[in-house]
Amino acid sequence: MKLIPIIAALTLSVTPVFAADYPERNIFMVVPYAAGGPTDTIARLTADAMSKSLGQQILVENVAGAGGTIGARRVADADPDGYTILVHHIGMATAPALYRQLPYKPMEAFEPIGLVSDAPMTVVARNDFPAGTFQELVAYIKQNSTQITYAHAGIGAASHLCGTLFMSLMGTQMTTVPYKGNGPIMTDLLGGQIDMTCDQATNTVGPITQKQVKAYAMTGETRAATLPDVPTTTEAGMPEFKLGVWHGLYAPKGTPKEITDKLTSALQAAMDDAVLKERFAQIATLPATKEQATQDALRSKLDSEIKRWDPIIKAAGQFAD
Repeated sequence: MKLIPIIAALTLSVTPVFAADYPERNIFMVVPYAAGGPTDTIARLTADAMSKSLGQQILVENVAGAGGTIGARRVADADPDGYTILVHHIGMATAPALYRQLPYKPMEAFEPIGLVSDAPMTVVARNDFPAGTFQELVAYIKQNSTQITYAHAGIGAASHLCGTLFMSLMGTQMTTVPYKGNGPIMTDLLGGQIDMTCDQATNTVGPITQKQVKAYAMTGETRAATLPDVPTTTEAGMPEFKLGVWHGLYAPKGTPKEITDKLTSALQAAMDDAVLKERFAQIATLPATKEQATQDALRSKLDSEIKRWDPIIKAAGQFAD
C-alpha cells in the first residue's frame, strides 16, 4: 500500500535531474515545409544560433505537406523530452479554421517556447503592370477585378492569407491562381504569366531591388531598411491591411518546464546573436525581442491570431480539407 507514494516521490525526484542534464544529444527542429523556403531559412539560422548556447547541435528536419499540419502533428505526437521541437509560422494560427478536421488543437497540443521572428508581406506585380502606386493599384483592381490574376502558394499559405485579407478589405475579388510553392509563382511573375501576388519580404527583396517586379506596399509597421522606397500599407492609405508572417518555437505538450525554460533561454540568446541579426536584416526579417521570445508572449500571440483569422477565413469560405 505504501509503494504508490514511494514511486511518485521517485518520479518527482528524477525529472529535475533529467532536466539538469538536458540536452545530452542532438535536438531535432521540425520545419513543416519544404527545404529552401523562408521558414526553412529562418529555422536553420535560429537552430545554428541556439546550438551555441545549448552545447548540442540542433538539426533541422523538413516534414512538409498538408499546409504544415503533417509536421506539426509529428511534433505534437513526439515524446515530450525536449529533443523534438517545432518551428511554425502564422499557419499554426490559421489551421484551426482552414482544416475542419484538424487532428490537434494548437493551444492544447504544444508547450510554447517563444516567438522567433516577424516578416512583413510585400504586394508585388509584374514589372509592366499598369498601376504606379498602391492607391492606383486598388483602383485598377476594383475596375478590372476578375480579369486580374492573383497567385498564391496554396490554401493556408501566407500568400493566400495576404490575398484573402486584401480582397476582403477592398470588397473586390480577383481571379486566384493556386501554385505549389512560392518559387514557381516568382518565375511566372517575372515572365508576366500572372499579374500579382503578395509574398514575404524574405522572398521578394532580391527581385524588388533588382527591379524585376513592381512593389506597391509592405504590410509591416515600418519600412524595411532593405526596401526603403516601398511604403507601408498605412502610408499607402490602407492601415487595416496588416499582416506579419511571424514564427514561433514549440515543444510537445508535457515537456518539463525546466527543459522549455532552457530552450527559451537559448532562443533569447540566439535572437541577440550577431550573425543571426545580420542575416535576418538581409531578408527583411525582424528577430524577436527578449520580451517576445518568451513562452507567455507566444501563447498570447497564438491565441489572438487564432481569434483574428477564424472569421476572415470562414467568411471567405475557402477550406483546405
